[in-house]
Amino acid sequence: MKQVAQAVNGGLPRIVEVPAPLLRPGGVLVRTAWSLISAGTDRLTVELAGKDLIGKARSRPEQVKRVLGKLKSEGFGATFSAVKARLTGDLPLGYSAAGRVVAVGEGVDDLSVGQEVACAGMGYASHAEEIFVPRTLVAPVPAGLDLRCASTATLGAIALQGVRRAEVTLGENVGVIGLGFIGLVTVQLLRAAGCRVLAMDLDPGRADLARTLGAELALTRDDGELAEKARLFGEGHGLDAVVVCAGSSSSEPVVMAAKMCRLGGRVVVVGAVGMDLPRRVFYDKELDLRLARSYGPGRYDPTYEEKGIDYPFPYVRFTEGRNLSTFLSLLGRGEVDVEPLLDRAFDIEEGEAAYRLLMSEAGRSIVGLLFHYGKEESSKVRRVPLVGGGVPRQGVGVGLIGAGNFARAVLIPHFRAMPAFHGTGVVTASGLNAVNAGRMGGFDYATTRLEEVLADEGTDAVVIATRHAQHAETAIAALDAGKDVFLEKPLALAHDELARVMETVTRTGRMLMVGFNRRFAPTYRHLRRLFTNREGPLHMYYRVDAGAIPAGHWTRDPAEGGGRILGEGCHFVDLLLHLAGCRPERVYAEALPEDGVTATIRFADRTVGTLIYSTSGSGGLGKERLEVHGQGATAVLDDYRTLHVAGSGGARKIRAGRGKGHREEIRAFLDAVKAGGPSPVPFSQAAWSTRATLGIVDSLATGRPVELGGD
Repeated sequence: MKQVAQAVNGGLPRIVEVPAPLLRPGGVLVRTAWSLISAGTDRLTVELAGKDLIGKARSRPEQVKRVLGKLKSEGFGATFSAVKARLTGDLPLGYSAAGRVVAVGEGVDDLSVGQEVACAGMGYASHAEEIFVPRTLVAPVPAGLDLRCASTATLGAIALQGVRRAEVTLGENVGVIGLGFIGLVTVQLLRAAGCRVLAMDLDPGRADLARTLGAELALTRDDGELAEKARLFGEGHGLDAVVVCAGSSSSEPVVMAAKMCRLGGRVVVVGAVGMDLPRRVFYDKELDLRLARSYGPGRYDPTYEEKGIDYPFPYVRFTEGRNLSTFLSLLGRGEVDVEPLLDRAFDIEEGEAAYRLLMSEAGRSIVGLLFHYGKEESSKVRRVPLVGGGVPRQGVGVGLIGAGNFARAVLIPHFRAMPAFHGTGVVTASGLNAVNAGRMGGFDYATTRLEEVLADEGTDAVVIATRHAQHAETAIAALDAGKDVFLEKPLALAHDELARVMETVTRTGRMLMVGFNRRFAPTYRHLRRLFTNREGPLHMYYRVDAGAIPAGHWTRDPAEGGGRILGEGCHFVDLLLHLAGCRPERVYAEALPEDGVTATIRFADRTVGTLIYSTSGSGGLGKERLEVHGQGATAVLDDYRTLHVAGSGGARKIRAGRGKGHREEIRAFLDAVKAGGPSPVPFSQAAWSTRATLGIVDSLATGRPVELGGD
């Protein structure tokens, strides 16, 4: 199917062929009829993509800080790969569309195939012939309302949320600064709410349009002293509220809004504007400064947007989805008119021409552009050949399942660098993401169907890098299909999952290697050799300064990511097991603040390992430090860069190479597939590491030590 995408490294957006999206639980597939080009957002996206590295850095200083932190902790190579992954590929454009439902996912019981709907959400309601959208971001279109108009509902909901944040009442005098699509809709919403409206924009044509849509007074910068005119419009007191819908890096629109307000007035910021504000003007008038977060409650909440779990109606009256529905009702009743705001429509095949117009000088005055899609039946194409695909096969045929940040930044670059690697197919739920990853890794094709890769006779092995909740079931399906498996950690999120995977490995005889890369790090391997022929137990201390992550991040969700201990802590448990060289017998864990854990693991030979997994440290001393004591020697491994050893021969510092073993583990995996096994990480050890990590979670839940059982 066709989709409009913006190359991260610049140029105009273009039409790309991608596999049709996958139907998932909690959402619907929609055949798009119309989608709205957001002149402001899309223009900013194209402009940012066209900037050089310095320009991009200036636009996103917070990301620069993260890059510098990664450079300090992980070195140039890992940082370069991560940055390169971010600066390659295409971005989806569009977040407001309308069409007809062609398939309904599990758990959706109030929408049906053939129903007309409006859709919202960046990454969901894209400029594409077919889209998958979670139920909470879909609203039925009222009977009789043209889908052309319904496709504007997302921007209408943004305007509606701005008006709600202003808390206007009948008879108030309200200003609107910035008369793009959202600003002009805001004018109409305020009029419908019984307010007198003063509108302002730099463009005289937009000011004229605002008058025709209900603004009692419309001004431009050339109309003299604006604050004085606002004072007079507000019956000598100024405006009760001003809604700022402008887009600008300058703080001037917000400062102007403050000057136009009366004493005790309200300033609501809807648009992306500068916020370097003087205190005096807000203090003297005791103004309220409010921000409207896009199109309503639920925005940026993955529980709402990704999982489709709605907020209770009595407690959150107007969510994103209910704002969409409300705006559609206003359109259907004729209380808001968007037809005058729609300058022109393009067929989807004319995507490049649409953006050429938008980015031209004439495009600066455009309010709204539309894409129109043909009436063909829903796309069934789930597999798209990639440029360069189909070359004569050399090496191990590898399919990739899942292509998130880690896969793009770490796995794909290392696999592609191996002479023994031949990429077959990439599978992701998003067709564009599959194409991006496939091009990056030199794969033959992109698809949204797991079955395509599992049925591919040219695929010898698969790499599973999905979200953690899918690991076990995907591994089982791949093993049953006769494929060897490289499974990014964790192996399983529950005891029953682990049991099913163990049974499948035994039954199929296929190789399953878990991506416990730290075993392969050069400095660690040197450390392990120091204690290989020991006779007594070891005392191991592993401190991890993992850092905080946002509360809504998927890895912290017990159902999706398993939490940080299962999701990442398994790495460190496995390394302690590998160094001990025998199975763990007992674990005891206590919780620390913000996902932190202190865990003690006792092994069969009386070796004891202590894991300190902290999320509240400074990060200034590196992320990981491993101390090992035994046999009259002590070894300290700092961030897999340096190894300090002290013993009977004195103290010395060893540099055995840098890195956390990703390259080495991938090479070992490909060699094992070629040779027919065994796994470089014995599956029995991976299973014990997983069992011990699950034991930590159980201990945290019960407050008691957990015995891990027999063989």
